[in-house]
Amino acid sequence: MTYSEENYLKVIYHLSTGNSKGITTNAIANEMESKPSSVTDMVKKLAEKELVAYKKYQGVSLTEKGRQHAVMIVRKHRLWEVFLVEKLDFSWDEVHDVAEQLEHIKSEKLIDKLDEFLDFPTEDPHGDPIPDRNGKIAKMEKQLLSETSLNTKVICVGVKDSSSSFLQYLDKQQIALGSAIEIISREHFDQSLSLKVNDKPLSVSNKIAANLFVKPL
Repeated sequence: MTYSEENYLKVIYHLSTGNSKGITTNAIANEMESKPSSVTDMVKKLAEKELVAYKKYQGVSLTEKGRQHAVMIVRKHRLWEVFLVEKLDFSWDEVHDVAEQLEHIKSEKLIDKLDEFLDFPTEDPHGDPIPDRNGKIAKMEKQLLSETSLNTKVICVGVKDSSSSFLQYLDKQQIALGSAIEIISREHFDQSLSLKVNDKPLSVSNKIAANLFVKPL
């Protein structure tokens, strides 16, 4: 399988999460920053390899074979992110692009050894679950900060937006995985929140709150 084919499978997998309908070629093109016609050509190739199911006007979905491949790519990506942060002192906003390159390494033995070396982590540096060697993904209890009730004490467990700019913003605000957050008030007009983060006051927009995953303390 080519790198490009693996990238397409991973994008379709991410777009499919929480979506029971077929994924449109336009949605894939947007994620891949490619032309819809190029996406259609690639989807047809993947369909010939029985990695996706595709019918015109009904969208694209992963077959079980395609899902297994996609989950293993995600597993490698997230394990490499853990390695880069924990062992090479990369920051969490730096690791995605490097892991994008490393995820295409084919050796299953290397990835299993990496998993063992890292003591079998269950989450990557952004709080996303890491599939095990059998492709099983543990369910995580979490909700968006923007949907959390007032006067609730929670802990940050992940980010919905893992872009470098967003992660760098969180660093400046001293918000990280494990940060204790208390919701003090919510503005009626724009839904912005007044918080205490690790006992320090902070105001954030609803857009920021809608990209932070939390769970009750």
